[in-house]
Amino acid sequence: MQEPADAAFRRARPPVTVYPVGSLPSPDLPRLQAAARGATRVAELIVPPRDARAFEVPAGHFFRITSIDGAQVGDLNLWNAADLSERFFSGKTRALHATHVTVGHRLWSNLPTLRPLATITQDTLAWYGWDADGGGVHDVIGTRCDPYTNRLLSGGDYHHCCHSNLTRALAAARNLPLAEAEAQVHDVLNVFMCTGFTHDTHQYFMKASPVRPGDYIEFFAEIDLLGALSACPGGDCSAEHSSDTAACFPLKVEIFRPAPGSLTDWQSPAVNAYPRTHGLSA
Repeated sequence: MQEPADAAFRRARPPVTVYPVGSLPSPDLPRLQAAARGATRVAELIVPPRDARAFEVPAGHFFRITSIDGAQVGDLNLWNAADLSERFFSGKTRALHATHVTVGHRLWSNLPTLRPLATITQDTLAWYGWDADGGGVHDVIGTRCDPYTNRLLSGGDYHHCCHSNLTRALAAARNLPLAEAEAQVHDVLNVFMCTGFTHDTHQYFMKASPVRPGDYIEFFAEIDLLGALSACPGGDCSAEHSSDTAACFPLKVEIFRPAPGSLTDWQSPAVNAYPRTHGLSA
């Protein structure tokens, strides 16, 4: 189709940020980081390769995800521990912050609660920034590898996709039927994963993660959380992400209680104040 005469003018219109976020309440990072420095580890679990595990984090505590044996990415789900209908909303997190998140960014919950579930307080890969391909680390643009897309594209069945792993972990943690648990699994934070969009076709790409043993990302739990983490079957995702041949490694999750007296007046954020009933009936 031939371009219209004013095509250049239309393309040259300036971009406008959808959500001006200057009015967002900012986390008190210095205070949180000080509380984390004096924190006590109260729990630890290992997520095996090509598998997932669930864990709980009390409000006001920290949790840390660490690479321990080799370059490995993970898929993270978060829920309100008391109400699974409130869960991580990757799309709104992306819109409020960026396609990739790091220190100071928050993981927001779905509508109608729309409040921070967790705040990122430390990230040893924050140095990576953006590479020449447009790639960054810790994305909220990908969904999760799943057996349905795998069947669609390859015609084969693979049972250790992150979607399946997260489903089994949630089912085991809450004694749920698999079908009921699967309905609660949602789009993820791709921890340590290096991704972006190609410059030419703008397709979602992945490349070898820069993560190395000892690298970690740390979060502050804003409410009582139930989390589930899958150690992706793609390993560092340098080639494929639904595979029994990629080199895969475990991930470690640690829970920390803050330093005594460091957060005595801290409170969990309230749910979003929009008057839901009045608004929907308008």
